Amino acid sequence: MSDAPEPRTNVSPQWVALRLRGGDALSFLQGQVTCDVVGDQGYGALLAPSSEVLTDFWWHRIEDGVELVLRAECGEVALARLRRFALRVDVAFELESRDEGPYASPEEQVRRGLPGPAEFAASLSPRSFGDAFVDATVSFTKGCYTGQELVARLDARNANVPFHVVSFRAPAGADLSVVGRGPEGGPQGVTTSVAENEAIVGLAVIHRSLTTEAALEQGVTITPLRYLVDAS
Repeated sequence: MSDAPEPRTNVSPQWVALRLRGGDALSFLQGQVTCDVVGDQGYGALLAPSSEVLTDFWWHRIEDGVELVLRAECGEVALARLRRFALRVDVAFELESRDEGPYASPEEQVRRGLPGPAEFAASLSPRSFGDAFVDATVSFTKGCYTGQELVARLDARNANVPFHVVSFRAPAGADLSVVGRGPEGGPQGVTTSVAENEAIVGLAVIHRSLTTEAALEQGVTITPLRYLVDAS
């Protein structure tokens, strides 16, 4: 079972800063996250050892280490996950609330096609979040990191994973149960939704058996996540 946080939807995003300080902070983080921690800032993801995405994050260098900015619901999960592997290294952790973050509302999150805690709670691998997510968060040229094995295997095989996180748009009042069709007990269904110009837009987890044509028959348009990321 993944350590992913419980979902919260349709609420204003809350943010935290998770700081890693010490002589081994950067090298330790490099071995724990999907992205290549080089330069001054970037975007990446933190995985469970079994390769499910726990959270994405925006990172930047600070004087004595590195700071990760992430959704508040994922903060304690990320801290526990990193501490679990901080053995015999010079690194200290600090987690505190932050007044603002990379997006300010569910509407902006949906418009930019960025998943949040509700989507990460589905316990899915990076490939399930789409090519744009993998391109934005995963380095296939850096060294090993915790959770890498399944990510690399799926990429090498170009595997079609059973569940996908997508964006959707539907008329107001539409029956959105179509996105929940799939194996009983699966994680599929609407995860985040907002009203927009007499329509419902949002993010959902769908089973691969749901085609765009079948969704359109119910008035629902599904598209891959856009992942409009500003690493600054």
